[in-house]
Amino acid sequence: MYNSRNTLSETMIELITLGASVGAISGFFGIGGGTVIIPILLFLGFEIKEAIGISSVQMVFSSVYGSYLNYKKGNLDVTMVSIIGIGGFIGASFSGYLATMLSSKSLEVIFLLFASFALIRMFLKIKDLPTKEGISPILLFVVGLILGAVSMTIGVGGSIVLIPILVSFWHVELKSAISAGLFFVVFSSLSGMISHILNGHVNFEKGLLIGCASLGGVYLGIHLKDKIKESLQKKLLVGFYATVVIYLTYRIFI
Repeated sequence: MYNSRNTLSETMIELITLGASVGAISGFFGIGGGTVIIPILLFLGFEIKEAIGISSVQMVFSSVYGSYLNYKKGNLDVTMVSIIGIGGFIGASFSGYLATMLSSKSLEVIFLLFASFALIRMFLKIKDLPTKEGISPILLFVVGLILGAVSMTIGVGGSIVLIPILVSFWHVELKSAISAGLFFVVFSSLSGMISHILNGHVNFEKGLLIGCASLGGVYLGIHLKDKIKESLQKKLLVGFYATVVIYLTYRIFI
């Protein structure tokens, strides 16, 4: 549990700073923010199921606002991601129940596997290929269903894996994949938040504070995303995944 000796003002400052930072990373990398916020909350002393609940609230804020900004900029394929998103919404509706059934250790190991997969796929993708056409809607739906169920069980929106899938298997350009990943999180995080609320995992006070603080960071992150070269953005994304994997490996096994 989070350190109760912190004063109210210290706690608020920490959570507001955390929300703004996570929001910036979320907008820049096209992730809901759970991949960042959960390791930080664990480091601060939160129990993982409470961290997952807080993360689900924050992701609703950052993904909705970030997707709105991406849509205004014209770099969001709404049709394709909506199909994946519907699958994600349905899959994520089971996440609260699944998180209740699993031990904290199991959830951390699944989180590590998720981040490791994303790192490997991004690292191995070396060729720029034309985007595949005519992707089966059924395949898109199934991918969303599985991602929604697994990702929201561990408090991440699913884009950490969806982005490498879009880039590596379907050859979607990275910036478009990042926008698509964040839009997918709208579906998975909303459904996941409801599921975690029903299972008693959500601390609304802390979740709403972090979520509101993340909005300004999201704006900054999306602005920066559109200003840098894709090659640099990919290197930063790989570095980000590697940092998460190293931290979780240390936490779980050392």
